[in-house]
Amino acid sequence: MTYLIMSLSYMIPILIAVAFLTLVERKILSYMQARKGPNIVGPFGLLQPIADGVKLFIKEPIRPSTSSPLLFTTTPILALLLALTIWIPLPLPHPLTDMNLGFLFLLAMSSLAVYSILWSGWASNSKYALIGALRAVAQTISYEVTLAIILLSTILLSGNYTLTTLTTTQEPLYLIFSSWPLAMMWYISTLAETNRAPFDLTEGESELVSGFNVEYAAGPFALFFLAEYANILLMNTMTAILFLNPSSLNTPTELYPAVLATKTLLLSSGFLWIRASYPRFRYDQLMHLLWKNFLPLTLALCLWHTSLPISFAGLPPYL
Repeated sequence: MTYLIMSLSYMIPILIAVAFLTLVERKILSYMQARKGPNIVGPFGLLQPIADGVKLFIKEPIRPSTSSPLLFTTTPILALLLALTIWIPLPLPHPLTDMNLGFLFLLAMSSLAVYSILWSGWASNSKYALIGALRAVAQTISYEVTLAIILLSTILLSGNYTLTTLTTTQEPLYLIFSSWPLAMMWYISTLAETNRAPFDLTEGESELVSGFNVEYAAGPFALFFLAEYANILLMNTMTAILFLNPSSLNTPTELYPAVLATKTLLLSSGFLWIRASYPRFRYDQLMHLLWKNFLPLTLALCLWHTSLPISFAGLPPYL
């Protein structure tokens, strides 16, 4: 019973944050386009996410007659389950379970999320969904390479596979100042990893109608939607933990969640700003950016970090 209550105390705030992130996105994009956005349902449109959720979950779910019934139904559930499970090792301020290999758990669970995308496109038995799924898998797997190498570089600086040691590591200096090329490439790679503009090739409306989830409607589509935005919040939370020390040892523990949430919200707003500012890349540009630019740079920086002498605090002595 205790574990159930702890799990719900993690899952429910994440889902609420995801719901209101959709409202923040619509508001920010609308003001950038000189309009107001949602402002009818509730004061200032604050009840719009609840109205959208109720509308989606009470609609009739439509399943194509030629689709695979089992995979078509289970893949949205798997997508949301994996998106919520990845939060387990994050210090918020304390992790749900104390993992000695939290970094490896994050990489493993994010890799499993690829299967939900692939299975949804395959189970739909639609050529548009299958092409979107294949493009999503190629994109996600590719950018996981750079994300893993950047994580390895931060592990070399912190000296531990647990995420809680990053607070101690960044006591002298935030890692964004000492490793700003890594932070820049990490942030851009998280955009591609979460299929956000300008890297939303998997949902190209002009080419694929909606990509891997084109055949999904009502509740199953809402689960995919929640999983995508939960991954956006997860990646920005990881960015804050890795490069923008969420708190310091002198900060009271009760202020840690507020500081972390503020930095995550600012980073998520950057996602929305980028969406409003840049057009979609071509797929060859997306792959060229990774294999010809990010991968050599991250490998070089990782080798450079390997050659540095590590101090007791986890940072190189010159910092």
